[in-house]
Amino acid sequence: MLVPSALGQAMAAFIAQNYGAKKLDRAHAALRYGIEVSFVLALIMAWLSFFHGNLLCSIFSNDPEVVSAGWEYLKAYALDCIFTSIFFCMNGYFNGCGETKFVMAQSITGAFCVRVPVSYLMSKIQPVSLFRIGLATPASSLFQVIVCVFYLVFVSRKKEKHYMDSTVK
Repeated sequence: MLVPSALGQAMAAFIAQNYGAKKLDRAHAALRYGIEVSFVLALIMAWLSFFHGNLLCSIFSNDPEVVSAGWEYLKAYALDCIFTSIFFCMNGYFNGCGETKFVMAQSITGAFCVRVPVSYLMSKIQPVSLFRIGLATPASSLFQVIVCVFYLVFVSRKKEKHYMDSTVK
């Protein structure tokens, strides 16, 4: 998650500069390139987490039960790697465009309306599984990707058109 988070934060500044200069094509290209780079790195991390999570967990513990439990959780986390690579970059884009309230709202909604309830529901399924509980995080991230894409397609583009039309050239 560090790479997409860092890319999203860096993109916010770059996009803000281009958005302010009315170079929206460059802002859109930055979003696309950020997602592409982040996604490739996310696929590598997802593969490592899902198929070799035992090696990652053994860095922190030699206890076979801890390593096994950690790997079970990392299999769910592997899915989250892919989704966060998209929505962290999109959040950077929206922050750069000044849509900070949207970023806050979708993040809070994803956490409290998806992640917490899914975690709770999954903890009630017997036998309790760290994999199932761990699915709450990618469920929240998937929700956030869907909300971000919807906002980008249906709201942000209309605001950009209005922004470009309303400014003096």
